[in-house]
This record gives sequence, C-alpha cells and structure tokens, in this order.
Amino acid sequence: MTSPVQATPEPQPGLVARLSAEALGSMFVVVVAVGVGIFSNPGAAPLPVALATGLAVTAAMLAFGYVSGGHFNPVITLGNLIAGRIRAVAALGYLAAQIIGSVVGAALIYFVVSTVPVLTDARAAFDVVSPGFGEHAAAQTQLAGVLLVEVLGAALIVAVFLGATAGRRAVPAMAPFAVGLSTAVLLQLGQVLGNLPFNPARATAQAFFSSPWALEGLWLFWVAPLMGAALAGLAFRGFQGLSSAAVAGPEDFKVGSDGVNDSFDAIDEPVEDADVSDAEVKEAAVKPDIASPRAVPAAPVNDDARDFFDGKKGK
Repeated sequence: MTSPVQATPEPQPGLVARLSAEALGSMFVVVVAVGVGIFSNPGAAPLPVALATGLAVTAAMLAFGYVSGGHFNPVITLGNLIAGRIRAVAALGYLAAQIIGSVVGAALIYFVVSTVPVLTDARAAFDVVSPGFGEHAAAQTQLAGVLLVEVLGAALIVAVFLGATAGRRAVPAMAPFAVGLSTAVLLQLGQVLGNLPFNPARATAQAFFSSPWALEGLWLFWVAPLMGAALAGLAFRGFQGLSSAAVAGPEDFKVGSDGVNDSFDAIDEPVEDADVSDAEVKEAAVKPDIASPRAVPAAPVNDDARDFFDGKKGK
C-alpha cells in the first residue's frame, strides 16, 4: 500500500514580518476611521464612520491576517494572550506595532487636514473624533457609562474573534467578516455616546493630535477595553476547560473532537447481511489492511483556524 505524499508545510512568517503586518493593518484602520470621521459628522450620523471602520478591519484581516493573525487592536492581542493563543513576548511586540502603526495613520490624516483651507485648526478637527466623556462626549455621557460601554464592547469584539477562529469547525476566511461586522455595529453605539473606539491604539493616536483634554482622559480608553478583553479571554479559556473536561470521560468522546457528533457518527449500523461464514470472518481478522473502525487510533486534530490567526500555521 502506497503511503500518502506528505505536503511541505508553508514557512512560518518571521517576527519582523508579523509586526510589520500588524503596524500596516493598524495604520490602515486608523486612516479610514479618523479620515471618514473628520470629513463627516460622526455625532449626528455615526453610520459612515462605523461602517467604514468595520470594512477596514475586514479588509485588513483578509489582506494581512495570514501573516500576523490580524489583530490590529490591543484588546484582541490581550484576549489571545489570556486565552493562551499567543506568547507574552509576541504580544508585547504586537502592542508596540499597533501603537506605532496607529500613530503613523493619525499623523497622515493630520497632514491631510492641515492642507484643507476650510479646516483652519487641525487639532479642533481631531477633537471631533477623539473619544471622551462628560463635556467632551457628543451625548454628554458620564464616566461610568463610557466605562461600561467600553468594557462591554471590547469584550464582545474579543469574544467574536476568539469564537470565530477557534475549534475544528472554524473557517478562517469567515473570521474577518465576523470581526468587521461586530466592530461596525458596536461603533454605531460608541460613536453616539462619545466616539468610543474599543481600540486603545486608535484612541492613543487620536489623542496625540487633539487638544490636551484627550490625553488627560486617555487612561479610561486603555483601562476599560483591556478589562473587557481580559474578561473575554478568561471566559474563553474557561469554556475550553469545560469542553475538554466534558469529552475526557467516555471512550467515544476525545479531547479536540466534537463529542456529540462524533459519538453519533460512531454508532454501528445494523448488519443487514448476516450470511457470513466463519472462514470469511477468520480470514478478515488476520488481514492487516482490514480493521474495525474503532480500532483505528484517532489522528490529532489540527485547529487550522487557531494556527492561522496565531501565525503558527505550518508548524
């Protein structure tokens, strides 16, 4: 019997390539989000900014996700770190790359704004899109409300990312659309309440080019979304533990498999033809190529979606 040809795994992208992809994707997202926000009216009409940002996230993940995993947001990186899907050193590198890319993107928009004659004050233009609370929020949303929405929004984005990229049945090509759509619908709410970005790197980049009040309140837009990311990461890790414990007992349930479907698939079909001689049974038993389906050891299940977004595909 001829053994199957082993496919040569694709080379793993290096750390420099992964960090460059994170920086480029973050820059793209900020250019779109800030640019559309400044040249529209995000407070009165939040849909253009929310939709444009969600589409930018989807496009960036489709374009660069195969290199770095397509985080482009510190909350997603933290969620992956807590869920055990990225190393701490790589997570720190991702964080630095996301901030640098976001600042570069905001700087490009600042230069564009400074060349528009009708916009006499570039910092005032950035104030329109910078996140804030109280008197600096479009809806005068107070600190507690902004804190709660930022925590909730970041947790949901991280949960969607982790859920869309985990498990044997995950489809990596669909994850960008899930994350992008989630970002768009949540930004609909965030823009009205106070330009909430659910992205600390983007908030930092915008604050650098805004009035001093934006930098003074920047701490909130780091603490709140990172809290939400931590909650989502812990919850996902707990779900993984419960899932593994649930399938560790009976023989038909194996770790890394869909226990319910596999157990039903493993049920023996009734034998319709019982006219089998003892000689044929003995002959089949001694042939090495003939074995019971239950006697075949289960092959390890590769989580392609997780490897894809962790940047570990091919290892």
